[in-house]
Amino acid sequence: MFEARRNLSRSRSAFSMLGLIYHSIVRNVRQGHRNALVGLLLNMMQTVIFVGAFYFMFSVLGLRGTAIRGDFLLYIMSGIFLFLTHNKAMGAVLGAEGPTSAMMKHEPMNTIVAIAASAIAALYMQVLSMSVVLYLYHVMMGPITILDPIGAMAMVLLAWFTGVAVGIVFLSLKPWFPGFVQIASSIYARANMIASGKMFVANALPSHLLAMFDWNPLFHCIDQARGFAFLNYNPHYSSISYPLKVALVLIMIGLMLEFFTRKHASASWEATR
Repeated sequence: MFEARRNLSRSRSAFSMLGLIYHSIVRNVRQGHRNALVGLLLNMMQTVIFVGAFYFMFSVLGLRGTAIRGDFLLYIMSGIFLFLTHNKAMGAVLGAEGPTSAMMKHEPMNTIVAIAASAIAALYMQVLSMSVVLYLYHVMMGPITILDPIGAMAMVLLAWFTGVAVGIVFLSLKPWFPGFVQIASSIYARANMIASGKMFVANALPSHLLAMFDWNPLFHCIDQARGFAFLNYNPHYSSISYPLKVALVLIMIGLMLEFFTRKHASASWEATR
């Protein structure tokens, strides 16, 4: 009421927003564990356990022959890394603070900052974990050769971007249908264990099976990432443009729903979170 408002220029407002996002990212990273190093180690262990489980499964079931000619562990990691990045991004955005959160009572804070901070914190943890795991594998097991590292990293970012887009849609629906969103997001994350295509490549699938997977943006991201990572694989049945278009459409829909939800926010919604 008695606060003297200052008119900030666009550049100062942008820097102020970036500073707020940065501090929110730090807060989100430390939410998982008080010690950031322990949080990173836990995230790395989850990645290593996934890679080990799939390596064991491929070996026991005799599926190594279906992999791309090249480093078999790199083939497994190329799918696991993108799968975890996508799902972690979706879960982080879905768990971001909504319009009735106590943090929103502080004037500079808003839901867009909360969403951006949660998404970037998830990306930070996944990229750091991925880099450390690849470095340890390179040093301890043998040198890693990636055909196009920039293209492969771009597919990691695209997998993260599509996860953020799906998470925004779920987050905008959460105050209205909390039970449904919890079940739907869980089903989506579990379905990606198979539908992401991390256990096979699109070129090896018959057309009637390909139709069951090519709806999934993550399937395209993983298949394209393997095209960038391996010399002996050239993806013919996946594209980069499809997941990008799907992500942009979902983000637009999610932000419109989120804006509508924010305008009709009620404090009683916090009881359902």
